[in-house]
Amino acid sequence: MDERKKIVLIAGTRPNFIKIASLMRALLAMPERFEPFVLHTGQHYDDNLSKVFFDDLQLPRADRNLGVGSGSHATQTAEIMRRFEPILLEIDPDCVVVVGDVNSTIACTLVASKRGVAVAHVEAGLRSFDRTMPEEINRVLTDAISDLLFVSERSGLENLEREGVPREKVFFVGNVMIDTLLQHRQRAESSEVHRTLGLKPREYAVLTLHRPSNVDDAATFRSIIRAMNRIGREVPIVLPIHPRTLDRLDKLGLQKDLEAAAGLRAIPPLGYLDFLKLQADARVVLTDSGGVQEETTVLRVPCVTLRENTERPITTSQGTNVLAGTDPERIVSEALRALRGESRISTELPELWDGKAGERIAEELGRPGR
Repeated sequence: MDERKKIVLIAGTRPNFIKIASLMRALLAMPERFEPFVLHTGQHYDDNLSKVFFDDLQLPRADRNLGVGSGSHATQTAEIMRRFEPILLEIDPDCVVVVGDVNSTIACTLVASKRGVAVAHVEAGLRSFDRTMPEEINRVLTDAISDLLFVSERSGLENLEREGVPREKVFFVGNVMIDTLLQHRQRAESSEVHRTLGLKPREYAVLTLHRPSNVDDAATFRSIIRAMNRIGREVPIVLPIHPRTLDRLDKLGLQKDLEAAAGLRAIPPLGYLDFLKLQADARVVLTDSGGVQEETTVLRVPCVTLRENTERPITTSQGTNVLAGTDPERIVSEALRALRGESRISTELPELWDGKAGERIAEELGRPGR
């Protein structure tokens, strides 16, 4: 009789792939204890947003792909639930592992929880305290019904304790996204992204932009482009453009504004290794991504976050991150400070960001009775 535990790992978006890579590696290292399955919901369905990540991260192809595609939050969440349930019943796993805060996370958590299957949430406890963010709703609800909560920074422990989550369900394990960065950093050094784009290390900025609060409102999006126009006079800015952002540019009639911004260059999405190399050698990174805030902290690259809040406060207290909001003057001011070399750079990595978070999670999942 096979005594191994069946573990289903859920991935729906680029950051999900980066996070499950660490855990998948840890589970595969213990074949006598685990039988892991990778389920790709298809929430990111563009090859540049999924297939290339499996290649770069040396992940086995997903065992199943739900092929959900885009849609409103309600439509996408409901479709993931509908397609996931029969696969869950077929595999009959011991545990479903969800990561992060996307629609795939809450959808699969709801299905598994209602079917009585244990759920483990990786990156539990992160809070922006901004309920206008769809991701915040996903985080809170996922944590409320998960059985095991794996926390990446101490603020997560404090948040879950404040919310009354039993301490025996919570485990401080470190950051799986940083596991993957540390594992692949040397491989990323061989990327030729600089030569391909005609860039010189430390002589450019990187911009990533995809949050609905930034790209769905024409006035906000236009103000960010205005800030980039000013910064771009000082240093070239590279924008690997997310398909959703490209779609909003077109629908909001802002394509010409972007093209007219000085020094701003939009390029197609990059693979993991190319983007890691691009970040590592940037003078400054401007972003609204949570994961990029963490990666720049480890890479020791100044990060200006185009949001008023962050669910990852460790990146501002013990990292390279500063919150600039969406006011053009604040964005320009913080970016210019970084370009002048005035950013605060912590000398120590956050606690347990040591490349071993996936191993700690695997050990906990393998305990008898889990």
